[in-house]
Amino acid sequence: MVSSGRNEAVKAAVKSASAAGALALVAVVLAQSGAAAEAGATAAVTTAATGTPATETPQPSATPSPSASASASSGASPSPSPSATSPVRIRTFAYGPHVRQRMDVWWHTDGPRRPAVFVIHGGWWSGGDKKYETSVSRSYAQLGYTVVNIDYRLSGDAPWPAQRDDTIDAIATVRRNAAALNTDPNRYVLLGFSAGGHIAAAVGTYGDGIPGLRGVAGISPVVSPLTAYADGALGVGDAEQRKLRKAAIALAGGCLPTRCPKIWASMEPAYHVTSRDAPMFTVHSDDEFVPPYESELLKQALAEVGVPMTVKTVPGRQHSAPVYRERGVARTVQSWIAARLAPATP
Repeated sequence: MVSSGRNEAVKAAVKSASAAGALALVAVVLAQSGAAAEAGATAAVTTAATGTPATETPQPSATPSPSASASASSGASPSPSPSATSPVRIRTFAYGPHVRQRMDVWWHTDGPRRPAVFVIHGGWWSGGDKKYETSVSRSYAQLGYTVVNIDYRLSGDAPWPAQRDDTIDAIATVRRNAAALNTDPNRYVLLGFSAGGHIAAAVGTYGDGIPGLRGVAGISPVVSPLTAYADGALGVGDAEQRKLRKAAIALAGGCLPTRCPKIWASMEPAYHVTSRDAPMFTVHSDDEFVPPYESELLKQALAEVGVPMTVKTVPGRQHSAPVYRERGVARTVQSWIAARLAPATP
């Protein structure tokens, strides 16, 4: 783990820095083409980066039931508060000018406005693609949610905080267009895998709370790049931890913590918690290369400001998607999300 002296030095650098101005969100209007308007119950997910259509996605079942096969591993799954389903339209939209600033949106075309689940893929911040989260996205669409499966600029495209900013821009774009997407702009959660879990946690602790965000869930989230940097030191970490250390350095634009403390501090969700942050839920294997104690550090920081966080561990060394496929994990995450997105009681 990072020494307390280094942590305090980085924290001090953050406190001495001037407050950043408000994030300028990219104004992107979701313009549906005539083809999208005629797509009906099911539309092909178009890949904006290449302009080529992907395989047509099957329509979710008419009614979400506990036995619905949301994914091969999810098991029985709870229904969200708007239990009635409707035809689902799936389209890829741009939320910014870069080729990776794209999102697949799955939305129900009639019935009540649905709460949303934003899915954020992993891949060491330097790789991965939203297409790998298609099964997870389908599972939450089948449960009745709007689902937003996002791509974002990778570390080779732009250093931190581009990844966090892209996610905030995607959220803002969906909220601006909530009526067209039959979505409740004030009820959504983030679900991130590995590096995507880090991005989700960073968004969850950004500023003084993100409007409408009800919860953040992470599967093997790298919630402390500084800890990953220390754990991956030569002679300390295993091969995957050394790879993660290099990935964290690349995320910081190639700059080490001692030379760029402000950048590294900005990557640490635990340094930015406030009492208005959304609750969090994370899952790790107890012996994986992104150890549960990273989440425990964040849990402690959130507890100090009165924000609840649950850290669940499962046996083994599995990481990210394989953890999600462990027996009962997907169901537990879905239940937590359903509770977070339930309508507020009067």
